[in-house]
Amino acid sequence: MRITSELICQAADQLKGFVGLNRKTGHYIVRFSEDSFGMDVADDGIIPTSEFVWAPGPGQAMTLKRELIQLLLDQNIDDRINVTEPLRVYMNRREVPEISAVRSLVRG
Repeated sequence: MRITSELICQAADQLKGFVGLNRKTGHYIVRFSEDSFGMDVADDGIIPTSEFVWAPGPGQAMTLKRELIQLLLDQNIDDRINVTEPLRVYMNRREVPEISAVRSLVRG
């Protein structure tokens, strides 16, 4: 199977869970419910994992950040957050620039 930028972006959008910055430890943590973080993570700092990996990029584009994906991978819960092969390929291909894309909400 050929891994394309489109497949990588789709894989990033299919990540599950929520990410919050623990104010006491300064580390990002992943939970599977917004209300399971406790008082060490500010409510307004909890974001879906699929949004966490994207950062504002040039113009209206967003960049799929390897360093943010790596923070998730370091927690060793790949299956639970739905890290799939396209994201693994993206992380292993460091010679390829990070993906920048204009993202929009698609209503089903």
